Parts: sequence; C-alpha cells; structure tokens
Amino acid sequence: MSQVDIQSPKIGRRSFLKMAALSGALAGASTLSSAKATREATSDELSNPYPGSKKVRTVCTACSVGCGIIAEVLDGVWIRQEVAEDHPFSVGGHCCKGADMVDMARSSVRLKYPMVKENGKWKRITYKEAIENIGAQLKKYMDENPEQAMFIGSAKMSNEQAYYIRKFAAMYGTNNIDHQARI
Repeated sequence: MSQVDIQSPKIGRRSFLKMAALSGALAGASTLSSAKATREATSDELSNPYPGSKKVRTVCTACSVGCGIIAEVLDGVWIRQEVAEDHPFSVGGHCCKGADMVDMARSSVRLKYPMVKENGKWKRITYKEAIENIGAQLKKYMDENPEQAMFIGSAKMSNEQAYYIRKFAAMYGTNNIDHQARI
C-alpha cells in the first residue's frame, strides 16, 4: 500500500487568533442589534395560520392500522396535518410514515396519472390506455407461462380483499402471491 500525504492548511498562531477575534466580534455585534428580524405572531395567526382552511378528519393509509389524522385543507390542497388525539388506535401518535403523509401527498415526484416510458422518456397516457396495456401484458404472460407472474397485495387489505386477490391469482394460474408487509 502506498502512503498518502495529507495536506493540512498552513495557518500560524497569530493568523488563527486574528480570525478568532474577528469571528467573535461579528457574533457579538449581531446580538446587539436592536432591529427584530421577525415580528411576533398574533393570537389569531397562532390559532389559525391558514385563514379559510378546513380541518378534515381522515385515516392514514400507510399500513393497516389506520391511525387518525386531522388534515388541514385550503382550496382543495392538503397543507398540513395534526394527529387525532382522540383516535382509538393511534391515541395521538404516528409512526414516521404517518407523520410524513402530507409530504408524500404533496411531493413533486408523486405519480398523479398513468404514464408509460417511450424512447427513454415518460409520456402521460389515459387510464383507458393504461388498463388496456396492463391487460394485454397480463394476457401475454398468462398465455406464455402464468408461473412467471407474481401478485403482490397490501398490508392495508382486509381479510376479504386478501381472499379476492388470492382467488384472482389462482384463476390467473399462479401460486406466487405475497403482501407488502413481508417484503
């Protein structure tokens, strides 16, 4: 192994002391400023920071627990959320996924409509086209070898919904099925 020379910046004791004194003076001067950078919020702003918004009780869909969320909506846009303190399951708490639900819904990379990749670029298609494309691909796999397909359910499914997806997989001709909670 070759030895690597580590170059450290050359700084003398006097230069260091000068820079430290200057930094300290600037930090001290900034605290002496009498001008406030922000103003105090009014009591109305604290109680309702988004005038005209509406609070909607809903349920987190990240898993099958279904914790309570109070979503704040303004002009049809989910702007923030609070935990539902009185919810019987979550009792005012959330996991990291639930606490981030509003950010997932508002994400700039969230998929909002069906898309297909053509020539290396994503192109928006209609729901009808998406269903037809998926159906054609499933039919192709079913005709070739249904065992190459796998169905993935969801931990959010009820017992009845899991039963239906299992029956659909069997009808399709595969025994390959799993749920996202185990993946």
